[in-house]
Amino acid sequence: METDPHRRGPFWDVVAGRALPPPSAVLLGWELIEVDPEHGTIEVAFAAGEQFVNPMGVIQGGFLAAMLDETLGPALIATLPENRFAPTLDLHVQFLRPAHPGRLVGRGRIVQRGKEVCFLAGELVAPHGKPVAVATATARIQTVR
Repeated sequence: METDPHRRGPFWDVVAGRALPPPSAVLLGWELIEVDPEHGTIEVAFAAGEQFVNPMGVIQGGFLAAMLDETLGPALIATLPENRFAPTLDLHVQFLRPAHPGRLVGRGRIVQRGKEVCFLAGELVAPHGKPVAVATATARIQTVR
C-alpha cells in the first residue's frame, strides 16, 4: 500500500517509519492493510496469539475490544492534521461468536464527524469471513500540546 509521504501526524509517522508504533499496537500484532482518509475508512489486521486466550481456548473479550479500539481510532486519526489527536471517549463492543487465535481483520469507519466529537463503527472478522465482534465508539478531537 502506498501512502503520501507528505502526510504527518501520529498515524502517518508510524506508517512512514518516522515513529515507532505504540506498544499496544505491537502487542496486538497491528498491521495496516488499507486506509482511505477521504472516506474515513480503514482495514487492519491483528495477530491474535495464544497468549490472548481465556480458559475456554478462545480470545478473551478485552483483547477483542482493544483490537476494535485500535481499528476505529486510526480510521479517524488518519484524517487529522499532525497537531490533532482523538482519544476514545466511549467504546461499546458486542461479541458475536468466539474468536480463535490467528489473523483477525478489523474494518472501521467514521459514521459522523463534528468539529470535536466523532462517531465511529466497525467490526472484527475471523479468517472464515464472519464477524466475531462489532463496536461503536465516540472520540473527541483535541489539539496535541
